Amino acid sequence: MSSTQDIIARLKQRALKNKEIIESKNEVKVSTKDLPKSKDGLTIYPSFNKMNLNKDLLRGIYSIGYEKPSLVQSKAIVPIISGKDIIIQQQSGTGKTATFTIAMLQVLYGLQNKNKNGLQALVVSPTRELAIQINGVIENLGNYLKVKNFCLTGLTNNVNGDKVSIEKKIKLDLKRLADADIVSGTPGKIVDCLKRNQIDFENLKMIILDEADELLDENLGFKKQIYEIFNKINSKTQVVILSATMSKNILEISKKIMNWDNHIKILTKKKEISLDVIKQYKIDLKESWKFNTLQDILNTVSYQQVVIFVNNVKKCTSLYAFLNKQKFSIVFIHSKLSQLERLEQMNKFRNGTYKILVTTDIWARGIDVQQINLVINYDLPINIENYIHRIGRSGRFGRLGKAINFVTDEDQKQLAKIEKYYKIEIPDMPSDL
Repeated sequence: MSSTQDIIARLKQRALKNKEIIESKNEVKVSTKDLPKSKDGLTIYPSFNKMNLNKDLLRGIYSIGYEKPSLVQSKAIVPIISGKDIIIQQQSGTGKTATFTIAMLQVLYGLQNKNKNGLQALVVSPTRELAIQINGVIENLGNYLKVKNFCLTGLTNNVNGDKVSIEKKIKLDLKRLADADIVSGTPGKIVDCLKRNQIDFENLKMIILDEADELLDENLGFKKQIYEIFNKINSKTQVVILSATMSKNILEISKKIMNWDNHIKILTKKKEISLDVIKQYKIDLKESWKFNTLQDILNTVSYQQVVIFVNNVKKCTSLYAFLNKQKFSIVFIHSKLSQLERLEQMNKFRNGTYKILVTTDIWARGIDVQQINLVINYDLPINIENYIHRIGRSGRFGRLGKAINFVTDEDQKQLAKIEKYYKIEIPDMPSDL
């Protein structure tokens, strides 16, 4: 297995290899008349160089290993840069985060030589973990640009030390927030800062709602906060909405917060949501058989890294204890851990120190680890729309992945709902998987 240093060296070499291409083709206006069109009439850009992106942004893109755009990136980056409101519905692992980040950074680059003052772009996510992950993508892609970003998930989270050190941390965070061009945060923290006059939307150019199906869901409590945020932005602010799933209800709400007369939709039909690169299987069993069945799978099925989803904290901790006792390389994450503990656990998994992650749905939308090629639904998701978010952790960017579902007699109705919703039929797991 290659070391981290080897990987970094290869990425740097790739970036240098592309430097001449970047410098020669950037800043040159590319004609779109010869570029292919999608069925929905959008121009498809086969390379990042043809998008007329800033050369320092291209350096960031190539330095983290991107070679060519994914399908959604090839269709959506340029329309976002154009300033139109846009709805993007694509399954997990297709590059949605990089899509809006690249477009956002390009827009902000265009403002650098103008009267840019105050916060320019706001990214709203339903969980801390996703907000932190997005902030990391912004930092990596914008590494060569003079853009200031800040992650707003709580100004005093995980501050250790005495009162003086905590006060210094708060002051520093408030200063960074005030100076930020881009903020990635959760609805509650954003609204809290609005009420305290710690954040200003007067010059906001772009607002992005990531995982909009959660943010605008009637039952999850974010909808009121989203409306509070939109009440503070001006009518000229560009709106970008993204999610792996998009219900009629969310589309109706979108009409209220977008410029519906001049917007673009890039939607996936429900029957197309299921990822072809993920082989899905089921195992019919009793609840009492799950521990041993899971142990057999981990001992016999080939994987690089695996995520195991459960539905509650108690089961997460007990499953971790069981597998840890069996000497598996394992970490766990659930809502009862502090934010710092979650991040520490996630980093151990992300850097490959541990091969197995047991988690609740708190991380169903926030895990972006390229080496995951197996997902196990130890419990079927309670919300059927979370099924695609869970199994989408494997098969990232077209890589082959596997998903195994444990199904008890009590789960049969839920399995039937999942199969009907995604128009799929999940077969029994073969013995030679």
